[in-house]
Order: sequence, then C-alpha cells, then structure tokens
Amino acid sequence: MYPIGLSSCGKPLCEELFVQYHDAGIAAMEISISNEQYDTLPYADVAAWANKHSVKLWSLHLPFMPFHIIDISSTNRELQRASITRLSEILKRGAAIGIDKFVIHPSGEPIADGEREERMLTAQESLYTLADVAAKCGGMIAVENLPRTCLGKNAAEMARLTEIDPRLGVCFDTNHLLGEEPISFIHRLGNKIVTTHISDYDFVDEKHWLPGEGRLNWTAIAQAFAAIDYRGVWLYELGFESPKTLPRPRDLTCEDFVNNANEIFAHKKPTVIA
Repeated sequence: MYPIGLSSCGKPLCEELFVQYHDAGIAAMEISISNEQYDTLPYADVAAWANKHSVKLWSLHLPFMPFHIIDISSTNRELQRASITRLSEILKRGAAIGIDKFVIHPSGEPIADGEREERMLTAQESLYTLADVAAKCGGMIAVENLPRTCLGKNAAEMARLTEIDPRLGVCFDTNHLLGEEPISFIHRLGNKIVTTHISDYDFVDEKHWLPGEGRLNWTAIAQAFAAIDYRGVWLYELGFESPKTLPRPRDLTCEDFVNNANEIFAHKKPTVIA
C-alpha cells in the first residue's frame, strides 16, 4: 500500500545502516537523533549513503529535548526565540541535503490547564515562523500529535495548531493518542497528514511497540489511511532493541518491519515477536 520507512531512532548513522534498510526493502528513513548530535552529523556523507543505497531521506525529526533548551511553546520569550533559531539551523542543514519534511513537537511537558491557552498561542506563533523558514528551503513542517499534557493531544488541538498556516502538515504518531480513537483522528485531519510514526501501545501511555504487540486495530487504521487517500510513507518509529516494557526474545531486524507492514497491508493480524 505504501513505501515502508523507519526512523533512525538514535541508531548510529553509518553506511551499514543504509545497507540494512536497502537489503530488507525499507525505502525511506527519518533522521532522528539528539539535539547535540545534529552538530556533528556528517550531512554530506548521509546524503551520499542514502543515494548509493536507494534509501530516500524522507524526513528529519527536529530535536525536542531537553525542554529547558528547546520548547517552541514556552512563554519565556527568550527560550521561544532560542528554540526557533536552533530548529531553523537544523532545518536548513537538512534541506540542503534534500530533506523536505521536518517533524516537530509543538510543546514540552507538563502543561497545567491554566497555562494551556497561552502555550497554544505561543506554539502557533512559533509554527507560523518555522513554516515560513521551511517553505523558503523547499520543505514543510509536520506537527506531531503528542500524549499526556502536551499540546496536540487530540485532533481538535492538532487542527488548531496547524490552522495558523496552510503550509503546516501533520505527523500522525499512532501511539500518542491516549483519549481518542485513531480512526476519528485520521478522518478529522485528512490530507493534513503528510507522514507517520507507526507503533503500538497499551492504551495507557506511549510504548513504541511493534504493531501487534499492543491493542491498536491495524486493519482499521490501514483502511482509514486508504479512505483519506494518504500518499506518504508507512514509517515506523521504534528501536531494534527489546524495550523494558515488553521484553522480546531477540532484537528486531529491518526485515521484521517489512514483514510487519506487509501483514498489515494484507489485512492480516501482525505476527507477535514479544
């Protein structure tokens, strides 16, 4: 149904990783590393490896931690401006090697009810500025839905965050919706959804498990994406290693992600490794 993608999720960005993606049939990568690692990332080498092994650099996950350094919703204007400046720098470096989608967290946490409205307005201001920076580089910002008290915890908040500029898209993280059905989220946001973070969870808190290890209905989710004519990548966001919350008998491989996606696309129940 869709090209299969996989976030680097902190994995060392070396040529061997691109070889693994290619050999397994993973067509796209989201670069996702820590804030400080973006200063030493060999951007030109990464672009060369991606081209050599036919792996598309689909997106770049802008850093979002630590919250006292990066938070575009902060009502501390100095921190807000510093966050915009830092994210703009990384965005421009990514755009220079051909990346055109930049995933962003609209806030840190926790956010108290009494400050939510002001934080929402501040996040909108920041997203408006960053949407313009991205557009001038030939790219776009994809705002990610977030769990718990973060901004963007449901479709209504995501719609409000992105209405500030029509150039803003949505990254739908399937394991971040703690109080809303994913099917209604997909239909509400529709063609605003330009990319994904695919993983499963237990309906209690985010877990970033492999689909089939949690409680999401993957056939229904795939059908909902088809109904809105989603044109992006089916991009997983979880690591190879066994998480503490759900021990597996072995680490995952790139082939596991491809097999998992193909089972979902065929409307089969995903094989459970854990």
